This record gives sequence, C-alpha cells and structure tokens, in this order.
Amino acid sequence: MKAGIPVMGHVGLTPQSVHRFGGYKVQGREKSRREEVLRDAQAVEDAGAFSVVLEGMPLDLAQEITERLTIPTIGIGAGIHCDGQVLVIHDMLGLFDDFTPKFVKQYADLKKIIRSAAKDFIGEVKEKKFPTEEHSFR
Repeated sequence: MKAGIPVMGHVGLTPQSVHRFGGYKVQGREKSRREEVLRDAQAVEDAGAFSVVLEGMPLDLAQEITERLTIPTIGIGAGIHCDGQVLVIHDMLGLFDDFTPKFVKQYADLKKIIRSAAKDFIGEVKEKKFPTEEHSFR
C-alpha cells in the first residue's frame, strides 16, 4: 500500500499451496481451519489490500468473511454471498477437463472445436492447401 501498488489478497484454497493442503480440498470446514481462514482474511484487509479472493470454502464462511470485511470479496468456489465471482477461463470454456472442481460451471466445450480446427489446419498444411495466395503477401 505504501508503494502505491494495488494488491488483491487470496485466502482459503490457494492453488500455489495445494500440496500443503493435501490436494484441492475445501478449506475452513474444521473449526481450527475456519478460524485461521477468518484471521487470514482480516489480515489481508488490515495489510491494505483493495479486495480479497475467497477460494474453495464453505459458503457460510465466505458469507461471514464478506460481512466482516469492508473490502470487496471475490468468490471462486465460495458460494453466492461474495461481492463478485470469478471462474478460470479454461474451466469455463471447457479447455481443461483433466480435473474439474465442483464449483466450476462449464459454459462451452471449446476443446472439441479447437481440436477440430487444429486437425483441419494440420491437414491443410500437409496437403499444401494452406497457405494459399489469398493468405500470402505480394
């Protein structure tokens, strides 16, 4: 804050710490972990963050954090009570399906479309059908 660099915090399930949590597990179900997440969220606000992402936690915990803090909360797998919502674009568009968290809603299946387009491109290049004069400079 003192340096004038806007900072958004992130509490709950933090993907960079997923191995420490034992995998992609909901955070804050147990009383001790719940209190820790609450303290983390308050610390983020106290440190001067302009907002905080609440990820992978029970919706009642996200609601409590949202009610306590004065900064906006952005949920990802934290229920409806956050001030805003976010989804990873690859999950939303169906580009990554090796692991899909419960909270992801897939709005499109672009993986099939992209695969088909890439296959068509490769075939046309191999058959010398692309590029054509239309796609070349003079």
